[in-house]
Amino acid sequence: MTFQKLLIGTSMAIGVSAVATVPAQAGTLTSVTIGGTAASDYLVYDSNATNTFTVANNSENVQKVLSGNAASPTGNVELAASSEQAGFDFTKNTTLTGTIGGKTLTLSSLTFDDWFGVGQTTTTYGLNNLANTWFNQVLNSNSTISTLLAASGYTKQTLFNSFLTNGGFQRFSDPNISYVNQDDTSGLISIGLAGHLNATPLITPFLGLPSNLSNLLPPSLQASEIVKYTYDGKTNYLYSFKATDSHLVEQIDRISHSGNYEVTIQGVPPAAVPEPSLMLGLLGVAGVFVTQCKFKKASI
Repeated sequence: MTFQKLLIGTSMAIGVSAVATVPAQAGTLTSVTIGGTAASDYLVYDSNATNTFTVANNSENVQKVLSGNAASPTGNVELAASSEQAGFDFTKNTTLTGTIGGKTLTLSSLTFDDWFGVGQTTTTYGLNNLANTWFNQVLNSNSTISTLLAASGYTKQTLFNSFLTNGGFQRFSDPNISYVNQDDTSGLISIGLAGHLNATPLITPFLGLPSNLSNLLPPSLQASEIVKYTYDGKTNYLYSFKATDSHLVEQIDRISHSGNYEVTIQGVPPAAVPEPSLMLGLLGVAGVFVTQCKFKKASI
């Protein structure tokens, strides 16, 4: 009997230990597909240790390049890749959809309606829409107001109108998705947006500044492109003004994808699945109890 009790105690300890030592796992986006009203308007960038470079647009490459994380971002998928070209259709979008933690997540490029409101035709500065909210946050987060506006006599409205006229909103509507991961314990979904570690050369042309004022911009301005998401019945927009060094650069232009901007969604924690070690521990406990019952029957 003493030996049997020892076996039971040991098996239960193994089972409890398995529970206590199971680490938090990171789920990834699976079954990824590209869609939207401009489903073919995307580019896939793979990477090596130093560069990103375009590869064929197919499902295998799309899934492969989304395998990174904040510490080591890899390639990316650029949605609405033609946003920088003349004739870009700002009414259409490109989406990336997959499953993470048992739920569907859709990431999308932005359209005119996203920026200015569905059915709206007014693009006036000062309205309550995403365009005004984001643009003011760009100025405030990068401390350009005290330098640029005060020194030049420009107003926020002047800069906004120049940005609008020069296609700045289209340019920031094509997010480059580099990874999508989920913490299995907290449910937090982390999304990597590949962008410029220093966005000053990117933003400056859209502000329409004369050359003698361009040097008033901060030497290292950071701003991500914007991604629209739909998850668990909710739709919203994500962007960031803080980048980390991706240690990568696009091999042709030598400036893109150098920064990683991580944005997050509070997701639903996936249903817990017992670890194999835990199952073995529980089976061990059950086996000992069965054996004990047999011993009791044999002794009657």
